[in-house]
Amino acid sequence: MPAVLVLNGPNLNLLGTREPEIYGSQTLADIGQQCERVAAEFGWTVEVRQTNHEGVLVDWLQEAGAAVRTGSLIGVVLNPGAYTHTSVAIRDAIEGAQVPVIEVHLSNVHAREAFRHQSYVSPVARGVIIGLGAYGYELAIRALAR
Repeated sequence: MPAVLVLNGPNLNLLGTREPEIYGSQTLADIGQQCERVAAEFGWTVEVRQTNHEGVLVDWLQEAGAAVRTGSLIGVVLNPGAYTHTSVAIRDAIEGAQVPVIEVHLSNVHAREAFRHQSYVSPVARGVIIGLGAYGYELAIRALAR
């Protein structure tokens, strides 16, 4: 059964308690359950991962590219968190692994601090969903289905 990988970067393990006025009250576990329900509509499984370490995300993205080539993975829903604005390594991993990625952000990063307006990920992502809260993850899975 094909899978979707949902990768989350730094501080997303704090969802539900970290600035709920910006990020909402849902936890990462809640979002994972939501993703499982949506993926099941397509006959897919979901694996949700979170790390605070850039190199771990790079490793996961490279592994995902290999899994896409074998047909065991559809693609990646990626919320890189703060690495969005700083990580050339994550950008290069997406491009190098040739992994289909939908970039997701819970908040509208363009309505926030200026340093959040730049994404190194967006130019190599298949699509970007910003500012729709946890619903963005659902839309990202649906986008991978297209």
